[in-house]
Amino acid sequence: MRQLLKASAVLASAALALTACGTAGDAASGSDDPLIVYTNSNSDGRAEWLTEQAAEAGFEIEVVGQGGGDTTNKILAEAGNPVADVVFGLNNVYFNQLVDAGTIDPFTPEWSDEVDPELGDASGEGSYWPIVQQAILFTYDADRTSAKDAPADLTDLWNDTAYQGRYQSEISTGAATTQIVMAGILTRYQDPDGELGVSEEGWQQIEAYFANGSPAVEDVDLFQRISDDEVDYGQMASSGIPAREESYGFTAGHLEPEVGVPFVVEQVGVIEGTDQLDESQAFINWFGSADVQAAWSAEFDSMPVNQGAIDAADPAIVEFHEGLQRQDIDWDFVTENLGGWIEKIELEYLG
Repeated sequence: MRQLLKASAVLASAALALTACGTAGDAASGSDDPLIVYTNSNSDGRAEWLTEQAAEAGFEIEVVGQGGGDTTNKILAEAGNPVADVVFGLNNVYFNQLVDAGTIDPFTPEWSDEVDPELGDASGEGSYWPIVQQAILFTYDADRTSAKDAPADLTDLWNDTAYQGRYQSEISTGAATTQIVMAGILTRYQDPDGELGVSEEGWQQIEAYFANGSPAVEDVDLFQRISDDEVDYGQMASSGIPAREESYGFTAGHLEPEVGVPFVVEQVGVIEGTDQLDESQAFINWFGSADVQAAWSAEFDSMPVNQGAIDAADPAIVEFHEGLQRQDIDWDFVTENLGGWIEKIELEYLG
């Protein structure tokens, strides 16, 4: 995946300069209070970049970052007395929970006809809108481990003694990536008579995942552990890989299970009850626009949803994501059961 190097910073700056000269900045009301933006997509400099670029476009924002599950729970806890104005980065599963709880204010952005609506709010209500696509991969050092030596399936990592102790298992479930990995495993073992809709074999897989891995080390990056030969494999969202390849100096491969890999779509929406409704809507109009999403893609190697941004994105990024086999996941099943799954995992396997 080394070919997914960062696109030209000049291109990103030019794209945002065009946007900043448009109507986005004019739409902000000049309120003394910054927009509070909740997100689980704040790492690797994203929060700082977004704050700076938003300021150039006329928006004063404060980014509050947490894992996807933690961000969702925070919004739910603040229902009726919201702190945030906008939330982005959460996937459909989390947004559906927020919509069901009445914490999202429906809004149709100016760029709505530039994205596939089926990637957003499946209800058709337009409560939230897609911005970025992510593949959830198990990655490894392809300079050290050949594709033929890598396991054929994710479950081999914890069931085959050759890989046990050589993959990173996560130590918390607050991050969206970890929750989607768990969901991708459990949906393979749907059983209407099983606990939380999952067969006994499915729960045995989860138990083995935690029992046979090398637990993540707090504040130590997965790629650092791979580079130090502490582990060979670990989970990573696709947009986080290229920058780490460059930083750690190795080419990343990824497991390619026959069932495919989980794909999620990050969304954006307005928090119900915000006292800065106009500014929140104007910010989303700016942030989800083709120019800004193209610049976001250039800076952070993300796969956009906006067609104009896709057309302007690094072709290698587009080709890479389009070449991945997507796992067929019943997202309604996941939405219905994810909370129970995470609670069981935390109590029985992480407790």
